[in-house]
Amino acid sequence: MGGAALLAGFVLAPLVIPGAYFQTAMGDLVPLVVVGATIILTFRNAIESRGPTRLFWWLMTAAMGMWWFNQASWAWFEVVLRRPVPDPYFGDVVLFLHAVPLMAAMALRPQQGSESEGMLGSGVNMVILLVWWVVVYAFVIFPDEYIILNSAVYSRNWDLLYLLEGLILIALSGWAFFSSQGPWRGLYRNLFVACVVYSVASEGMNIAITRGTYVTGSIYDVPFLASLLCFFSAALYGRRHLRETQAMPAITPARGSLTPYLTKTALFSLPLMGYWALYVSNAPPYLRQVRFGVAMGGVAALAFVVFMKQQLLDRRLVQLLQQSRQSLSNLQRLHGRAIQQEKLASLGELVALAASELDYPLSAILESSESLAASSNLRTEQLSTAQKIGQQARRTRDLVTDLLSFAQQTPGEKIPLELKPLIQRAVQMEGFKLEGREIALTVQSEDPLPRVLGNSNQLLQAFLQIVENAVEVLHEAGGGRLLVSLWREDKEVVLEFADTGPGLKDPERVFDPFYTTKPIGKGTGLGLSATYGVIQDHKGQISCYNRAEGGAVFEIRLPMLKTGAALAEAAVRA
Repeated sequence: MGGAALLAGFVLAPLVIPGAYFQTAMGDLVPLVVVGATIILTFRNAIESRGPTRLFWWLMTAAMGMWWFNQASWAWFEVVLRRPVPDPYFGDVVLFLHAVPLMAAMALRPQQGSESEGMLGSGVNMVILLVWWVVVYAFVIFPDEYIILNSAVYSRNWDLLYLLEGLILIALSGWAFFSSQGPWRGLYRNLFVACVVYSVASEGMNIAITRGTYVTGSIYDVPFLASLLCFFSAALYGRRHLRETQAMPAITPARGSLTPYLTKTALFSLPLMGYWALYVSNAPPYLRQVRFGVAMGGVAALAFVVFMKQQLLDRRLVQLLQQSRQSLSNLQRLHGRAIQQEKLASLGELVALAASELDYPLSAILESSESLAASSNLRTEQLSTAQKIGQQARRTRDLVTDLLSFAQQTPGEKIPLELKPLIQRAVQMEGFKLEGREIALTVQSEDPLPRVLGNSNQLLQAFLQIVENAVEVLHEAGGGRLLVSLWREDKEVVLEFADTGPGLKDPERVFDPFYTTKPIGKGTGLGLSATYGVIQDHKGQISCYNRAEGGAVFEIRLPMLKTGAALAEAAVRA
């Protein structure tokens, strides 16, 4: 209703307030205000959207901005300076090119949600189309407009090219309308109507200008203003349905964007234009050479843009490959963690049951063996046998204690703590055993390091287990060095235990329960499994691998301490 009232006022105002200047001012300023209001809407739509939808509205904003510049230039000459627009007019180039972002927006089809080209590729395709239309303008119109002035020829060519642009806009918007659904269909319907009305209005105005009957603010400007109101209505519709158009994927099968096909057509057309200018055209030789030079310059410019596009797409491809590799690595790590958790859970239940059943008979055997060993009525052989039974019973009892400790791992109370003092304590405790051994323990740490949320006793035992294993391996190898490094990486604190020993025989099985490379009687194979459980309980990650230069590396990653409300919540959950 508001648009109809504005059109009615536009038609009736010159009748109420007669005068050529008032009619001219109405014909220039009213469209200028409507285009300006449309720019505000498209700009806000672009700011508040994302992805391909944001690019769509940026293209619409660019088209409306170029249109506004041309309309403002007309108002400057006719309203402010009160003189006719010069011929040739520099704003013709801007008016001619303002349709290019509209074409790119129609061909983009953001509702398809296609990522084959991406924002970067779509932007480069837009540059290719813009360069091509500039070349076409310079090839067809510029020579007769500025080199050898021929108003009749360049006006005719300008009108034909502008009509071609209008027909392309109608085709693109109509295709987008008939191949979309939902809110996007409504948006493309408004744009299709706007393109049809504008193409008809601009063709009528061009015919009137050619005949010399056009006057600003006359009846020819009524359909022109109606087309601007249609574009405003499309922008307003997009504003009201911005959330739906942003969230809605294509319902129809995705056919992709037309922009790549348009760019290919543009690339192949330039050599044909150069051939026509040099061998077919009947224009004077100088103009033929100019047109040939323009075509070849366009080929060079588009070749450079295509080369840059390929470079950017190659870089994007490398980034995607790196992300895929990282995703695969994360998936494998999560799969391994899930398997390990299942092993620990099922094994913990079995171990707890077995250890509980073994505890009573072991206590009875140990008590009986100690009573026999304390008896004075036994012969030497019998006493030796009783002592051996007690020794093996105690060893079995220690094993059962380890099993129970492994099976009954429960999350302890977690508080903010620093890892460096824990590491130094673990290294110091193990260092007391190194007298006479050629083994060096070193700690390197970034300062300051963020704190973590953890249980100091559990983490100390985990660190001690890794350090003890490394020291035993280095002792068997005749000496070496263990370097413990701490640093911050993103939102994690990283601990690395790197030794110069012979390395791990089977890194993938290190954290499996009961897996050990130690001789019988010297290890249960539960230490690193328990360490794995402790790190998992602290929301961290632990991994191991062999270095190329020799030696094993254990890496622990723990999340750095959260602050404020997040810290309180994490502490409660822990």
